[in-house]
Amino acid sequence: MQNCLWFVGILGLGLLLKRGFSILIGKFLYRFVRHDNISVKECLVILSKPIEFFILLIITYLAFDRLHFPDSWGMISVENFGLRLLISKAFQCVVIGSIAWILIRLVKFLGIVFLKKATITETKLDDQFIPFFKDLAIVAIYAFAGFAMLGRVFNVDVPALITGLGIGGLAIALAARETLENLFASFTIFLDLPFVVGDNILLDKEKVSGDVEKIGFRSTRIRTGDGSLLTVPNRLLTSQALENLTQRNFRKVKYTLKLKIDTPPATLQKITAEIQTLVEKHELIHNPDTGIARFDNIGDYSLDILIAYSLATNDGGVMNKIKEEINLEILKIIQNNKASLAMPNFQIITSFPS
Repeated sequence: MQNCLWFVGILGLGLLLKRGFSILIGKFLYRFVRHDNISVKECLVILSKPIEFFILLIITYLAFDRLHFPDSWGMISVENFGLRLLISKAFQCVVIGSIAWILIRLVKFLGIVFLKKATITETKLDDQFIPFFKDLAIVAIYAFAGFAMLGRVFNVDVPALITGLGIGGLAIALAARETLENLFASFTIFLDLPFVVGDNILLDKEKVSGDVEKIGFRSTRIRTGDGSLLTVPNRLLTSQALENLTQRNFRKVKYTLKLKIDTPPATLQKITAEIQTLVEKHELIHNPDTGIARFDNIGDYSLDILIAYSLATNDGGVMNKIKEEINLEILKIIQNNKASLAMPNFQIITSFPS
């Protein structure tokens, strides 16, 4: 009876105090990794659940350790195969898993802290490296937890196991060839730095452009202009021509303006001259000498004016905004000169030969 009372007392007291213990431990850890832009509440939200679970395991162990089971239950020594041995092994696995859970949550919290600090710096390299190394640390924790279970719980010779994996490494490499290619490609991206998180890139083969949001072990996530999230395997990024649009000092714009075929030459000349002045005088034109407005071609139904200029920006959004401003000014020029844009001539057949 006394053992049962101890069991109930330890279990009840532990359940009442586990929340308080987890908060104390969380605040203690927060003191070492605190950041002005991250409150202790955010730290507790991330760490409280795994810490509470670990405390619950300790309480459960202490409570059940006070119990003594009758021999008729078959709960023989933990050294011999039986139900007690299986429960002990399972409990040890859960404890190791709970410790790994705490470490993973701690790594995630550290990732948030370092990302906050990275936003203060001008370079984008730390914004790229921090998520990568955070994921790498989490994978390492999973691996160490697995090896700890094998060595501590199941008495497996882990060094011998790792050596044996080298023998079957070729078969594993062949089976996971694409995964390994993507992994090595991710290291190539980090070492060569063809782009960083936040850059706007253009993929040559897919003819797709967008902003890089995350570079992972296997793939890179790109947010396209229409808002879609494109996931591209890293091996494809290192095996094709890739243009980093963010590294441009300017962006070139070139298109053809088509006026009606019956536009008078004097009007055409005046419109061309006014557009030439427009593309030379705009404040964001990269080089006035690159601004071109020329009567380029006489088409089947139009008089074509070639318009080309370079904008002193590498931001696609800014480029589109400036293009819109210039296009609106060009429409005003056409309207002020009483000219019109050309439309294709379609011959409509209203009757058919008998």
